[in-house]
Amino acid sequence: MHPPEPTRRGFLSTAAAFFLAPQTPADLTLKIGAVDVAIAPKRTIRTIGYNGAFPGPVLRFPEGRPITVDVVNDTATPEIVHWHGLFTPVDADGSVEEGTPMVPAHGQRRYSFTPRPAGTRWYHSHVFAGRNLRRATYSGQYGVMIVEPRQNPARYDQEVPLALHGWEPFLSTHGGGGEGDEGSLEVHYGAFTVNSHALGGGEPVRVRAGQRVLFRIVNANATMTHRLALPGHKFEVVALDGNPVPNPAAVSVLELAPAERIDAIVEMNQPGIVILGDVSDQVRNLGLGIVVEYAGRTGGAQWTTPPDEPWDYTRFGRPAGAPQPAERIPLVFKQKWAGNRAVTHWTINGKEYPKTDPIRVRANARYRLIFDNQSDDMHPVHLHRHSFELVDVAGKPTRGVMKDVVDVMAHTKVEVDLVADNPGPSLFHCHMQLHMDFGFMAMLEYEGQPAPPPMSHGQA
Repeated sequence: MHPPEPTRRGFLSTAAAFFLAPQTPADLTLKIGAVDVAIAPKRTIRTIGYNGAFPGPVLRFPEGRPITVDVVNDTATPEIVHWHGLFTPVDADGSVEEGTPMVPAHGQRRYSFTPRPAGTRWYHSHVFAGRNLRRATYSGQYGVMIVEPRQNPARYDQEVPLALHGWEPFLSTHGGGGEGDEGSLEVHYGAFTVNSHALGGGEPVRVRAGQRVLFRIVNANATMTHRLALPGHKFEVVALDGNPVPNPAAVSVLELAPAERIDAIVEMNQPGIVILGDVSDQVRNLGLGIVVEYAGRTGGAQWTTPPDEPWDYTRFGRPAGAPQPAERIPLVFKQKWAGNRAVTHWTINGKEYPKTDPIRVRANARYRLIFDNQSDDMHPVHLHRHSFELVDVAGKPTRGVMKDVVDVMAHTKVEVDLVADNPGPSLFHCHMQLHMDFGFMAMLEYEGQPAPPPMSHGQA
């Protein structure tokens, strides 16, 4: 049973009580503030991060044990932390659209929740950025979060969390969106990091021949998909978005859209010094890579071009058909051209946020959400506070792959089944920051539950 969702007045009362009442010590503290990180010799990134670094600390929580996190905001701008992939209550999820209070400038707020489900999750800022490419997921406010399962059947010798990110972003206009338009805005990057360093700028991942190494990879880039390879090795994909897949399979190339996670085990059976990096020479040369060094090996790191292998979610699923849902809900994604350098706006069923129609569900019913991308851009769509099951990807049926982000390619349909099992308003949006900021959001609302307060994205 879930308790009734609190009202907006209740949220504000809770927030006020936090600042007035004495607090017991939290399980951990995150401090939001300015950081300078040398990602390579003579190259320093200045941004906003957690606890004086980026990524923030790797957080490990036992599944099912309540925890408290104090977030201290040492900046002059209100902030919020989203616990991506967790089934949290709305007041702790980290979405102002749902009603989570902001962390005030030069203030603090306590988040209390019970971490679940187990798996690789992550945490990040969830505010409006627009054209300010120093805010939100463009910044250093992100980190890997691991919810430890009560039982861990996976067998591996070493675990390596990796967070991918782009830096020095800038906007440019490409293509054409219609008569009188110059094209759509896109974000490009001048540098990349894996964890806190560009390729060659930090310590390598040190391994021994014969080891099984679990890589927990998070694409923390604000807008960009990455394809990764480790030449001479295969990745055995065991989990997507932190959720174990029913059909683990070995691949040469991993593909992660913004906010996606992949857990993959690599058999270390090709001794040498090699680069785990982006298959794009341009992106890898700008820093998106890390050296993997076998014990006893010396010399320079090697890279060879991997096979041009397509990425296919259904490879990790079962072929059986899904049960019939209570209702099918079509969600059509389109562009809307706004002139004035053709700033692209995005619509769901013909409307952009905050005018999008809510996705209405009943508790515990099964729904088929039909993501119909009628635009010429990809959309990694994310539903807060829930996971969904992939049932059809571009015409290929599948079962058993549970995710909270799915990349819907241009002019493609993806169908997913959602069991509405976490009552309360839940945000649905494209995880490309630029798309989200320009209208690609809607609310999922449960019948009989209070609607979220009317409020603009990322505003206090």
